Amino acid sequence: MVQSLYEFWTAAAGGSPLEWVAVLTGFACVWLAARESLWNFPVAIVSCGLYVLVYFQAKLYSDCFLQTMFISLSGYGWYQWLHGGRDRTELPVSRTRPREWLACAAFVPIFTLGFGYYLQQYTDASLPYWDSFTTAGSLAAQYLLMRKRVENWLLWIVVDIIYVPILWAKQLYPTSALYALYLGLAVYGYWEWRRALHRQPAPSTDIQVA
Repeated sequence: MVQSLYEFWTAAAGGSPLEWVAVLTGFACVWLAARESLWNFPVAIVSCGLYVLVYFQAKLYSDCFLQTMFISLSGYGWYQWLHGGRDRTELPVSRTRPREWLACAAFVPIFTLGFGYYLQQYTDASLPYWDSFTTAGSLAAQYLLMRKRVENWLLWIVVDIIYVPILWAKQLYPTSALYALYLGLAVYGYWEWRRALHRQPAPSTDIQVA
């Protein structure tokens, strides 16, 4: 009985120190993003590097691929936040453009079906289509985050709701709990970025006469 309780506790707490470090750095990077801190990008690079190993061991290959993409995108996002505004100034929070919504709406199902089929046919991936959908949704959300679009947090909310049960089913209990926290942070981030958007001065409509 004591042995069974010990095994349950160690499983629920997470047997891998690697996963716990990934969890802590992952939480830190999302918190920093919600606060509009540039430090979210270097912390994200560390966390994603650790999660490449965690997801590979869990046979969540699409999510493993996602983490490698996040490492590259974090470098790009770092530059965008610093110099992506008008005249290479700091990028402000803004609304998602209609063409960006259309691109996301086309990308997510195409990636989900295409990559999900590949994983199902040619790998031993677990939950290939759900795994591919969360990967596609995360990439779309990350793109909007890099462009500082306030609606990126709405996509993260959808993705996090799906991730929690998937990761729990794969016995990645600390990471499942992390995504539950991500869900709360995504709501907080949306609220904070909306406030930042409303604090911005309205664009000038003055007409200069020569």
